[in-house]
Amino acid sequence: MIFSFKNCSKTTIGTVFLSSLLLPCASLADAVIYESPAYESFNVTEMQETPMLKSKVASGDVLPVQERIPQTPFIVKPDGQWQTGKQGGAIRTLISRSKDVRLMGVYGYARLIGYDSNLDLQVDILERLEVEDQKTFTLTLRKGHRWSDGAPFTTEDFRFYWEDVVGNEDLSPLGVPADLLVNGKPPSVEILDEQRIRYSWADPNPYFLLRLAGTRPAFIYQPAHYMKQFHAGFVKPVELGKRVEENGARNWVQLFNRKARQYKFTNPALPTLQPWINTVEPPSTRFVGVRNPYYHRVDEKGQQLPYADQFILNLSGAGLIPAKTGAGETDLQSRGLGFSDYTYLKENDDRFGYNVHLWKTIRGSQFALYPNLNVQDPVWSGLVRDVRFRRALSLAVHRRELNQVLYYGLGQEGNNLILPESPFYSEDLQKRWATYDIEKANNLLNELGLINRNEDGIRMLPDGRLAEIIVETAGESTDETDILELISDSMAKVGLKVYSKPSSREVLRNRIFAGETVVSLWYGYENSLITPNTPPLEYTPRQQQSFHWPMWGQYVETKGSAGRPADLPEAQRLEELYHAWSRSKSKEQKEEIWREILEIQADQVYTIGLVAQIPQPVVSAGNLMNVPDKAFYNWEPGAQFGIYRPDGFWLNGN
Repeated sequence: MIFSFKNCSKTTIGTVFLSSLLLPCASLADAVIYESPAYESFNVTEMQETPMLKSKVASGDVLPVQERIPQTPFIVKPDGQWQTGKQGGAIRTLISRSKDVRLMGVYGYARLIGYDSNLDLQVDILERLEVEDQKTFTLTLRKGHRWSDGAPFTTEDFRFYWEDVVGNEDLSPLGVPADLLVNGKPPSVEILDEQRIRYSWADPNPYFLLRLAGTRPAFIYQPAHYMKQFHAGFVKPVELGKRVEENGARNWVQLFNRKARQYKFTNPALPTLQPWINTVEPPSTRFVGVRNPYYHRVDEKGQQLPYADQFILNLSGAGLIPAKTGAGETDLQSRGLGFSDYTYLKENDDRFGYNVHLWKTIRGSQFALYPNLNVQDPVWSGLVRDVRFRRALSLAVHRRELNQVLYYGLGQEGNNLILPESPFYSEDLQKRWATYDIEKANNLLNELGLINRNEDGIRMLPDGRLAEIIVETAGESTDETDILELISDSMAKVGLKVYSKPSSREVLRNRIFAGETVVSLWYGYENSLITPNTPPLEYTPRQQQSFHWPMWGQYVETKGSAGRPADLPEAQRLEELYHAWSRSKSKEQKEEIWREILEIQADQVYTIGLVAQIPQPVVSAGNLMNVPDKAFYNWEPGAQFGIYRPDGFWLNGN
């Protein structure tokens, strides 16, 4: 879907690649302006009232459409892929966990500034955004924009978040969120008027717009008119105490945080800017999102988006999702489907009237093994932290077998690093320590002193235990089980016994974070189409969600209050390179930095890639229009369906 925005003003000198796809940008010394163009032919008085809302407008419960939308709404124009539709109906999708109600905001993908389908950054909720020297960001809101409950959306919502949430020691005991720090320093925040706010940093902040555009964005605003009723600075203690008790919270801070979850979408009363409003409080087996009457996007014919009146998420067992999809019980589905389901889905598409698309993936590996460098067990820690052990594990993986057996030979075998479309790609980086070489793997394990074996040929650890590796997974797909069965066979040839242990995603993460896992199986790096302007966040020890060094990431994210700092020389060098990239102002400097990062990653084998570029099945109902046939599928960047704007999907003949 292509949206009719103006990317940048004439001050922009061109486009450069970010995440390997086009992003409007200028050199750091220039100003860049993102803004919505004026449409002289568009007349707000000619807007068509939404059929579902006519009775509410007549009763006075909802304002007429001409008064509901901003004075300068976001106008979507048709193109070769996206056609103007009609309002009405419900889009159904299946989820395997109650917490996936968050997909209403992920798929809704309304952002201050966001990606379009080409990954160009474009203003969305904002009317205009001016960037000066990557240090000063002036945001202009759309005049007349409202929250889903009809209250005005103004810079007061930004001020409230900055001063009364971030600035409150009880709500933000760690101070300013890491997302808003540059070299440890927070921004200067200026409220210019009701529509304009400015964020300024002393040093360049190349991450700010990317975080605003993220699948899980940095929410730098909150609905102040709603949230003040739960804030100690705005409510008398007695009244606030009653609200805490009524909601079963420990204190007002817990109550506030429960009510403020914009990303999690768990509070139906919380006003939103997304296309649909969740009406069901978790836990539930069915979540119903209803259209936001004050949504800011409209089409060229004067119809307010979203087209669908409802977006429904039905809870199902993860293992049942392929079967239910194949039986036509969903209108839009990707989660819970794997490439192994493609044949079955195609066999039933004509019978149940749905379309099966294969979208490209851009992960470094469909799945990867993550040796936990922060494992607490001292014996395993000594092994995992030794690069020879990680190299041996990688050499013992028969990737060709995985590719042929599971993916019909369609995938790319190698490290969890970069894809051929990246300008940094080389066969050496992709294949280093990632070929199948049992002899070399055995030699490396012998060098480590793991010479003694039991009668079954399993090596003995230094403390006498068997070298039995429990690979922990989220158990969300049959691929995970199949992969580990095949890996177990080849690992046995080097004297290592591999077992799989599935658990829920939450349990798995908590075990990894606590250092209780030795190795886990998880998705590969999200974006491996690396270019000089790709932020190296995933490839450096900066995030707790990085399963190979969670405590190092936690140390960074909590500014040293939890976790521990990286203590291996190569990892420390990666940390230095991250900061060097953030300060760098030239493409040449960034290229040099990225080459060293990739060299360290390939040589140190922090993660063990398997097979990449496996197509993702996407199923859409036969009458669901504007779903792309060819696209790419990714969480960050991409929001899976989000950048293709499901608010513009419509049901033909509903």
